[in-house]
Amino acid sequence: MIDRLAIEGYRSIRSLVVDLGPLTVVTGRNGTGKSSLYRALRLLAAAGQARAVAELAADGGLDAVRWAGPERIARAVREGGPTEGLVRSGPVAVRLGFGAADGLGYAIDLGLPVPLSSAGALCMFDRDPDIKQEHVFAGLDPRPASVLVERRGALVRARGDDGWRELSRGIAPWTSVLDEQAGTPDAPEIAGVRRTIRGWRFHDAFRTDAGAPARQPQVGTRSPRLDDDGANLAAVLRTSIEAGLDREIGRAVAEAFDGSALEIVVHDGRMTPALRQQGMLRMLTAAELSDGTLQFLLLVAALTSVERPSLIVLNEPERSLHAELVAPLAALIRRASEQTQVLVVTHQAQLAAALGGTAVGLEKVHGETLVAGREGPLDQPSWHWPKR
Repeated sequence: MIDRLAIEGYRSIRSLVVDLGPLTVVTGRNGTGKSSLYRALRLLAAAGQARAVAELAADGGLDAVRWAGPERIARAVREGGPTEGLVRSGPVAVRLGFGAADGLGYAIDLGLPVPLSSAGALCMFDRDPDIKQEHVFAGLDPRPASVLVERRGALVRARGDDGWRELSRGIAPWTSVLDEQAGTPDAPEIAGVRRTIRGWRFHDAFRTDAGAPARQPQVGTRSPRLDDDGANLAAVLRTSIEAGLDREIGRAVAEAFDGSALEIVVHDGRMTPALRQQGMLRMLTAAELSDGTLQFLLLVAALTSVERPSLIVLNEPERSLHAELVAPLAALIRRASEQTQVLVVTHQAQLAAALGGTAVGLEKVHGETLVAGREGPLDQPSWHWPKR
């Protein structure tokens, strides 16, 4: 389980460290930085799949996503003084990391590349950030004594019983140690962190329009997890039912839709979900369901899939849902969090109250995303970014 999340220099987040629980609910008004936190977590997940540099480049490079304010916000600025004349003294950096009380943590530091074109050579990749540092460590905080694997520039080394061992001296600046060194027997911790990150699942803005893949009958094969586009909705639900999760799925559907029952209709090898509702003479297939009903079924599939990820992140799952579905959704999420860590980003107070869990309320002050109620940086949980 991720117990601590740290973000620095990303979009509206200058410096943020939050503790997470089995169920964490991130709330805040529009524009307070909920999306920044969600996207930072997705970027951190991309690092585990060797895609962090590519995702940042696709967003326009480091300059387009880095914190735009001063490195430190002085008291005079916080009291309404001007920001003109303030200059950066440190390197440009986007830093992301997580820690685990009883496991391994990971931190990555991305910075501006050295532009080859300035040396007279033509380079078309000056938007690509460089991975300056990566650290795999034990516990909640990347303190020097807890670091097990360290990457600084092109040098990668691992700590053993007899001291540090060099693993590589030529890792490329766009390549993550989690990808390049994942199979090395001298540092099994790298593979452990990689497995953890690759086990995260993100669900955001399912398509429920008339042409949505989830509304179309699809070829059915056993599916332990829901696809990003929801196309294998029926197959995931049927796989979970045959794996013994029929009661959990049936309970969620019945609570949400007044005793309705879910059925999976198969025709010519293609599957589609359907609801048998009280008082109706025939079932309603996915093509006929309302956007909110289909959204709820997609969430049921994501939260009851046979594959149990280490973390499920839901971004505004209440979209398209009628207010009467909030309580059944909250109950479904709470039950899922007993098996899998869940983080929910929501702007709906009703859902946040029904979920409970660890609350992280965000606010924006002088353009900076902060945790509401904290009086200052000393209120943040401990986190020590390794120096370049």
